[in-house]
Amino acid sequence: MSGVLLGLDVGTTSVKAVAIDETGRQRGAGRRPTPWTVVPTGAELDALELLAAVRGAVEDAVRTAGTTHAAAIGVASMGESGVLLDRDGRPVAPVVAWHDRRDVAEVAQLADDLGGARFSTRTGLPLLPQWSLTKHRWAVDHDEATGRAVRRLGVAEWIVRALGGDECAEQSLASRTGWLDLPGRAWWPEALAWSGAAEGLLPSVVPAGSPLGVVTDAGGCGPLAGAILTVAGHDHQAAAVGVGAAGPGDELDSCGTAEALIRTIEPHLPAAAVARLVAAGTTVGWHAAADAWCVLGGTQGGLLMGRVLAHLGIGPDGVAALDAVAEERADLPVPRVRAAEDGGLEIDAGPGALEAEPADLWRGAVAAAAAEARRLHDAIAEEVGGARRVVVTGGWARSATVRRAKRETLGAVTLRAGGEPGARGAALLAGLAAGVYGDRHEFPEDPDGL
Repeated sequence: MSGVLLGLDVGTTSVKAVAIDETGRQRGAGRRPTPWTVVPTGAELDALELLAAVRGAVEDAVRTAGTTHAAAIGVASMGESGVLLDRDGRPVAPVVAWHDRRDVAEVAQLADDLGGARFSTRTGLPLLPQWSLTKHRWAVDHDEATGRAVRRLGVAEWIVRALGGDECAEQSLASRTGWLDLPGRAWWPEALAWSGAAEGLLPSVVPAGSPLGVVTDAGGCGPLAGAILTVAGHDHQAAAVGVGAAGPGDELDSCGTAEALIRTIEPHLPAAAVARLVAAGTTVGWHAAADAWCVLGGTQGGLLMGRVLAHLGIGPDGVAALDAVAEERADLPVPRVRAAEDGGLEIDAGPGALEAEPADLWRGAVAAAAAEARRLHDAIAEEVGGARRVVVTGGWARSATVRRAKRETLGAVTLRAGGEPGARGAALLAGLAAGVYGDRHEFPEDPDGL
């Protein structure tokens, strides 16, 4: 191989880039904040400002890797958000955040017009103000610039195109739009028509890791010109690839600010099973692993733990000390800790108990988060069978208290507590696109253990 493999994870909080060699060892890294602008309904951003952040993260990664050459670049990203382009390939409107709630009324209209249960069974998605089709319906009705759009790409798909690559719709990102017919892996004409999406607005669906042309000088990354480009899919599924947890029966517990469980399964489930999984709080869609489906569920556990640390006035550097005290008090009763609607905490230390110690509040938050993840884990297992193995990663996995709770609630787990698994997965899929690896079963484990 000539040059490093670059992986990008264009996430809600930041753009992460890593450079690895063909053995999987990380050689460089970069990061830039995702340039959101806060608006009354949530947030939006300028696609060209996002592209500038991507270029900055890439420059940092290749500089720290000590090279100016990349064999291939893979891009994973947040799902749901998209970029509308005119006939000249220019963005015509802001990129709306997946969590923006401007489309609440459109979600209700979708339920009336297409039927909530029918929509969920067809797409594998619950009725939420999150998916691309309801935000597009809002844009058609409220932003005249939408009428100039002839193409709509997901965030990672837009970055690949902007760097010089071909247009595509990667299957795991397509599964987050609400436009994809899940069993057929094809666009659902009725959903497209309902949202006001013009014919031809969406490109062909392809698996992650498909070669999509090369970086051009016009892409603004001149030193990397000639590097093969690919879309590496939704960031959660790319993370599963990055830590080697994308085989049938694997489950990734990504313990970040918003905790997510990502279960890899064989393609195709009965419609009734899809409906039950959606009702249990998960989504069902195509995976960044080409031959697999993904059951994905999120919890608020990470947010609760962060809220407790903020309540205690403890930053990330203080967690290890808090863990040490929590370990000493591990046999004492655990207070019940919940997030209050006003942004505070509800704490129940038990009848007649004194005010809980900081370490006890921490134990209570971790226990609540672990129990929430376990309920989701069990709901998934009820439909698709028990997990072959569980891999735990993410920032919270660095906490000894969190690791103890995961072992107690999920059994034997494999820990991958460092690195940037989404960006690493994108780099590995870039290697697939470039022919460095014959298939994903040849992806190397991280020699540094993540």
